[in-house]
Amino acid sequence: METFELVPHPAHPSFCLQGISARLLAFDAYWLTLRFSLAGARAVVLPPLAGKGRADGLWRTTCFELFVAGADPGGGYAEFNLSPSERWAAYDFTGYREGMADRAMPRDPVCTARRGGGTLIFDVAIPRAALPPLPWRYGLSAVIEEAGGVISYWAIAHRPDKPDFHHPACFAATLAAPDCA
Repeated sequence: METFELVPHPAHPSFCLQGISARLLAFDAYWLTLRFSLAGARAVVLPPLAGKGRADGLWRTTCFELFVAGADPGGGYAEFNLSPSERWAAYDFTGYREGMADRAMPRDPVCTARRGGGTLIFDVAIPRAALPPLPWRYGLSAVIEEAGGVISYWAIAHRPDKPDFHHPACFAATLAAPDCA
């Protein structure tokens, strides 16, 4: 599957982080597995381990996100916030930042952060039953807090004026339905 080099929003640059790559590692009958790899991550602040469970406001510090929409550009979408603390959040929206509701999850996602030298790897597995049906338009993004309170916003693509992962411009990747032939 394709690897994406996330870019920081120009209005909120990173202090030390050199780059983030993100990719869908696997998508099988039970799980969607994602990996975010951060280079130059020595100054990245990780939230303390809190154990699995739903929590709001994860985007206020280092957090990784998946936004998923169906093929209809005007339709609703789902948002998944995934924290190195092992906390997570999942929401449904009926339209652009409208009709927000908690998304039902059959079980907790599995969030694993590993740091070594200047690299941070964040892997997440989301239950397939929690995901909308294919085909998708989707966005991979990250909010990164660095030492000193510097916050940067990373995505495959951004709206030009301000960071907003909900904006249609951020749904820059596609994943087709499986070919049954």
